[in-house]
Amino acid sequence: MPRPIQLRLSPAALTHNLAVVRHRLQTVSTQLQRPSPYIWAVIKANAYGHGIDLGVQAFAQADGLAMLDFNEAIRCRELGWTKPILLLEGFFSADDLDLVARYDLSIVVHEVAQLQALQQFSPARPISTYLKINTGMHRLGFAGAAVEEAWHALRALQQQRVVRFLGTMTHFARADSSTAQTLAQIERFQQLNPAPVAPFSVCNSAATLNTSLQSHLPATEQWVRPGICLYGASPFDEEAAADYGLRPAQTLSAGIISVQRVQPGEGVGYGHTFEAERALRVGVVACGYADGYPRHAPSGTPVTVDGQRTRLVGRVSMDMLTVDITDLPAAGVGSQVVLWGAGGPSVDEVAQSAGTIGYELLTAVTARVPRVVDSSTTTHQEDNDEK
Repeated sequence: MPRPIQLRLSPAALTHNLAVVRHRLQTVSTQLQRPSPYIWAVIKANAYGHGIDLGVQAFAQADGLAMLDFNEAIRCRELGWTKPILLLEGFFSADDLDLVARYDLSIVVHEVAQLQALQQFSPARPISTYLKINTGMHRLGFAGAAVEEAWHALRALQQQRVVRFLGTMTHFARADSSTAQTLAQIERFQQLNPAPVAPFSVCNSAATLNTSLQSHLPATEQWVRPGICLYGASPFDEEAAADYGLRPAQTLSAGIISVQRVQPGEGVGYGHTFEAERALRVGVVACGYADGYPRHAPSGTPVTVDGQRTRLVGRVSMDMLTVDITDLPAAGVGSQVVLWGAGGPSVDEVAQSAGTIGYELLTAVTARVPRVVDSSTTTHQEDNDEK
């Protein structure tokens, strides 16, 4: 019998979440009397741990896919994806440009070396390109006078048919926590943008869900880049994914393999970081940090056991963790424990307890955990009926 742990993945939830995002954008666009933005479904980091194959299937209605890795992009083409694919960090070497052209990939140009490589390249087909502008994130992108210089260089390459589609892009540093800071970045983007009528892309998950920002953006062709929200997690500290009608697409669960009785004053696990204040029944769960559960999750981190909410107690070890089942008399060996996802705490709740973010947990589940793809489906009509 295999070890009782699994990661259940829901393509229906992914498809539903994409539909929720599109509906929100269409609603505000109708109010503003402008076209609704196109959607890049971000599937970087192996589709946030859900798998590239599953992402291509579930996000079939997206207008494009966005990622970082060439191998993942090529896999999307091999799976039959014919719509745009955006490489969010562009290319890393001039040698990469052959692959970019061969697989018809779109790129982000964010620094001079990339421009120089493009200027030396003669592609079999023109390459769709975004110019990235640094508006305050100070991570990638051109700033100040360099923005206009880079734009003119790309426009020259467009005239030479090295570049096809040409747009602009930036990234928000605090869209999850500060509307004022995000509005300041939007203003800076508009000041620096050398092509105010060109297609643009500025909205990550937080900015996409915060549809009030749309009235501050140009009415020209826009591509949003939702990531974490498509997987049923929240980009916000104070708002849950469920508040937006988003569903968890990843559920990590495991079974109880032993039950221990702990007397008052006795400790549980390595270092006895937890000491019982009363007599407890403790369930030992077949999941640990080698499976991707955060070692630093403290006692009190929420879990559910057979559908009932309880808590983690003691330190997470490599292969096991322990949960309090004192008030769950029916729980025992074989009971199902949901660590996060459908039927359990949200991944954001667990992340908050562990002092991290849901992004990290979703992408950190290790290869030794068996993946099970949920075969249930949700129709577009059902999704629309819920809105």
